[in-house]
Amino acid sequence: MADYGFLVPTGGGEDIPLKKERIVIGRRENCDIVLRFANVSGQHCRMTLEQGYWFIKDLESRNGTKVNGYRVTRKRLDPGVILTIAKHQYEIRYNPEDLGAMGPPPADDDQIDMSLRSSLMERAGLEKRKDKESGPNLKDEV
Repeated sequence: MADYGFLVPTGGGEDIPLKKERIVIGRRENCDIVLRFANVSGQHCRMTLEQGYWFIKDLESRNGTKVNGYRVTRKRLDPGVILTIAKHQYEIRYNPEDLGAMGPPPADDDQIDMSLRSSLMERAGLEKRKDKESGPNLKDEV
């Protein structure tokens, strides 16, 4: 089988080889990489190799997928970044040039989900963000 890199558990353990260009990660036995943890979804995320770079796509998992601590829906995985699947962390190790990359990396077309950096109350519109200035206090003008 081809060698497309590795996921290296940051807390120790066996390296997980990336053996094909499209990999589904999850708790179900039919996934390409099976993570037997209760907080990992049945089909948690999918990794695809595009132009020599790995990309991750969250498959609407319950506990999310993060890259370097930021929750994502789809993101390019540059070598050495930390991928978090639920609460399980892995460093991705590969060489893009060995996998056919030429020139600058492909566009990183996913934006980090910044809405998750605010509280649930703020997202519901029931609480103002602390870093925004609030309007005039009408009580003081009466």
